[in-house]
Amino acid sequence: MAERYRGPYSPGAGGASRAEPRADIRHRYESRTKWITIAAIPFLLSAFWQEPVGMVANLAAFGIVALGSRLTRESLQAEAAYDARRVARRPAWPRKLFGGVLTGLGLAIGAAEPSALIPAMLIGFAGAMLHYLAFGADPMRDKGMEGVDSFQQDRVARIIAEGEAYLAGMQDAIRRTRDRRLEARVALFAETARELFRRVEQDPGDLTAARRYLGVYLMGARDATVKFADLYAETQDPGARGDYEALLTDLEANFAARTRALIESGRTDFDIELQVLRDRLAREGVRMPDPAQPALEDRKGVDLTDLLRATTKAGRKTD
Repeated sequence: MAERYRGPYSPGAGGASRAEPRADIRHRYESRTKWITIAAIPFLLSAFWQEPVGMVANLAAFGIVALGSRLTRESLQAEAAYDARRVARRPAWPRKLFGGVLTGLGLAIGAAEPSALIPAMLIGFAGAMLHYLAFGADPMRDKGMEGVDSFQQDRVARIIAEGEAYLAGMQDAIRRTRDRRLEARVALFAETARELFRRVEQDPGDLTAARRYLGVYLMGARDATVKFADLYAETQDPGARGDYEALLTDLEANFAARTRALIESGRTDFDIELQVLRDRLAREGVRMPDPAQPALEDRKGVDLTDLLRATTKAGRKTD
């Protein structure tokens, strides 16, 4: 993903413009967050054997630590989606940082005693530092946003979110057939479609050329998958299965061809811009090096040899 993340943690996220991260994108440290809540269970268990003030303090400590664990998990999910994309905005606010602060605060409250407030504060500080060492910091900068039109990028994000919803609908529908081969076939098509998603995200100018693929074609593929799944679950018709697999093959070929066409179009645009730059420099009297000519070091050697020969000839004529 070489892709942009536009989840609920991104600046300006809201309403229909949200694009949730794919379910298969996971942070390698996401499973660690459950251990934060597990480590706070003694506060919960011991709360009911305390006096009222101690019970409230222990319950509050467990709740704050659990909330910090949840914030950390959500931040790791956002970070995984951020890392999977080449173009991404930083999260709107650092949930991992607040998760660490809440973890330390919960530990401090759970360990607090009227005569031992400073040790409790030290325990909380140590807990926050361990949280930072375990999970790291939040992404604090936008990635790949230099020279990108924010409005156009938002349009791309919304349309790709719709495309991801269509792919999710296809995968949900095909599971009703309980056929692993068909599920793998749909997953392969989904990955081919996401290659086109990534290409459009890298160059939002390609949206016009690919919009029908991201909307109409994917919606039709989802509807066809739903109808096929219902039919095949009842009849196990091999003819319908063959037709559906042929449809997936055609869709894969078309999506892959469109992706290649966009890449080749980008190369053509680059060649045109390069030629325009060469022409402008030529009008200014600046000559760009010709790749067919020898390197600068080689030309220096040839020029020096010619200069020595010319000097020698001139000396002979003088004599």
